[in-house]
Amino acid sequence: MAAGLQVFGQPASTDVARVLTCLFEKNLEFELVRIDTFKTHHKLPEFIRLRDPNGQVTFKHGDKTLVESRDICRYLCTQFPNDGNKILYGPGALERASIEQWLQAEAQNFGPPSSALVFQLAFVPHLSHLGIRQDHDVIDENEDKLKQVLDVYDEILSKNEYLAGDEFTLADLSHLPNSHYIVSTERGRKLFTNKKNVAKWYDKISKRKTWEQVVKMQTEHPGAFE
Repeated sequence: MAAGLQVFGQPASTDVARVLTCLFEKNLEFELVRIDTFKTHHKLPEFIRLRDPNGQVTFKHGDKTLVESRDICRYLCTQFPNDGNKILYGPGALERASIEQWLQAEAQNFGPPSSALVFQLAFVPHLSHLGIRQDHDVIDENEDKLKQVLDVYDEILSKNEYLAGDEFTLADLSHLPNSHYIVSTERGRKLFTNKKNVAKWYDKISKRKTWEQVVKMQTEHPGAFE
């Protein structure tokens, strides 16, 4: 039984959303301590870029402190293997190795262009009062990069139900936060809907009850834009 799990951050942060989804998948009780970086330090652009080197999400479990969202998810799955979704990190070593490859791909290949598009497409339109405008060169460049990544995903998903096989795992979960913000915009949505297998995959993973709980939290208390 989990005890003393604390998450510090705002659900609007993609890093926080990733950890919250994992906690819900593992059916673990936790305390969410909301940190509003914007109101406290007046650093809205830094907060929204979701790349705070000091840790956009901070997780504490007793004396253990972690600040990288994927590492937090790994920790939860290995520390509490028998709680909630028992195969989230794979039922065995072979499956886990495949999931790890996808976590690396998400962080290194999918993450950079998708994060840039999250900021440009989903957040910048809310920042015009601060004089921040969309950079269309940045959007075009990162759309091209993300299309290349999603081409590979589409091929894989023509053979598998999910990225690492036929079961939902951390490989899929880790993609949800950025994908959600991109798909919530008209221009970004086409990047996913134009690829049949990617569209089917995203539709399936975005309808998981655990993710819907996180989206509800984001809607009820977004944090940065209040």
